[in-house]
Amino acid sequence: MAPGGGAVSGLSAHVVVRRPELTVDVGIDVAEGQTVAVMGPSGAGKSTLLGALAGLVPLTEGEVAVDGQVVERTRGSRIRLAPMHRGIVLLGQDPRLFPHLSARENVAFGPRAGGMARAAARAQADAWLERVGLADAGDRRPAHLSGGQQQRVAVARALAASPRAVLLDEPLVALDPVTAGDIRAMLAEQLAHTTVVAVTHDAVDAAALADRLVVIEAGEVRQSGAVADVLGHPATGFVAAIAGLNRVEGIADRGAWAREDVRLVAADAASRRLASADGRALAAVFRPAAVRVGAAAAPGGWVARVDRLESTPAGVRVHAGWCVADVDAAAAAGLRPGASVPMSLDPADVRFIPASAAAARLGA
Repeated sequence: MAPGGGAVSGLSAHVVVRRPELTVDVGIDVAEGQTVAVMGPSGAGKSTLLGALAGLVPLTEGEVAVDGQVVERTRGSRIRLAPMHRGIVLLGQDPRLFPHLSARENVAFGPRAGGMARAAARAQADAWLERVGLADAGDRRPAHLSGGQQQRVAVARALAASPRAVLLDEPLVALDPVTAGDIRAMLAEQLAHTTVVAVTHDAVDAAALADRLVVIEAGEVRQSGAVADVLGHPATGFVAAIAGLNRVEGIADRGAWAREDVRLVAADAASRRLASADGRALAAVFRPAAVRVGAAAAPGGWVARVDRLESTPAGVRVHAGWCVADVDAAAAAGLRPGASVPMSLDPADVRFIPASAAAARLGA
C-alpha cells in the first residue's frame, strides 16, 4: 500500500529529490520480511534513494512510512524524523565500525543506546557475532579484522539494534570475489525475515538476496517485478544491459526470430509458440557468454562487424553491431575493430519474449 493509504507492515515510500543534475522520482513498496533489490548505472539515483529513506537526504516531495508510521512527509502536516528515530539502518561499502571499540562493543552499541543493561547487551552481541560466524572475534578491534570480518560485524551491529528496515548500499563491492560470496550467503541467511532494500550493480546479488527487483535509470523506474521476471524478461535494452543480457528486437517469421538477414531459433516451447505468429514483435534474449565467436557458419549463425573490443576480468567483450559477446583471450586472438567475424548461438541459449510493436520495423 502506498504511503498515506493506511497502516501497513514493511517500508512504503514515494521519494522525490530534485537536484540541479538529477531528479529522483521513485515509488517503492517492500512488504514485511521482503528484500527488494535496486539496480541501475552509476548516477541513476540509487544512493540518493537510500539516503532519503534513511533520513540523510531531505525529500523535495513525497512520503516515507515504516510499519505504518510516517517518518517523513512533505505535504499537509509536515513530518521529518531524524535518522536515529526511524528504525532504519544503512549498511554501505564502509562498515563504519567504531575503531576504539571491540567487535562485541560495536555490536552491543545499539542495544545499549536503547536502554539495555550492559551485561545483557554484551550477551546479545555475542549471540549475534556467533550468528554471523565470528564467535571468537568479540575481543578484537576493527583494525585486527579483515574486510569481510568487518562487514560481518557491521551486519551483526545493524541487526542487534532490532531495526524495522535495513538498507544495503553495495556492501560487497569492495570485497574480493570469494569473500563477497561468503558475505552474500550470510546476508541471505541473516536477513531472511527482515525488510530490506538492497542497492546493487550485480545481477548475482539481486538473484541471491532479493524477492523483487527495481531497475532505475536517470532517477526513474524502468522496470520492476519478481527478480526472475525482470532478469528473464527485460522490458527494454537498458534493463537487459543492467541484467548482463543481450535483448535484440525483431519479428516472428516462420517459427524463428528475424532481424535483417539474421534468423535465430529457440529450443524452449514458450519461445517457439511466440515465434509461430508471423509478424509478431519479438525480442531475442541471450547472455553474451553464450555467443560463439569465429565459429563456422551454422544454423543460428551470422556475420557481424566488430565495432570495439573491451577487456574484462574473464577475457574480452566483443561489441559487434546489435550483439555483445564475451570470449576468452584465446578466442579473441586476431579480432580487431572493423573485422568481419562469424557468430552463432545454440537454440538452447536463446529465448524469445514479446517486444513493442515498433520492433516490426526492424524485422526481415
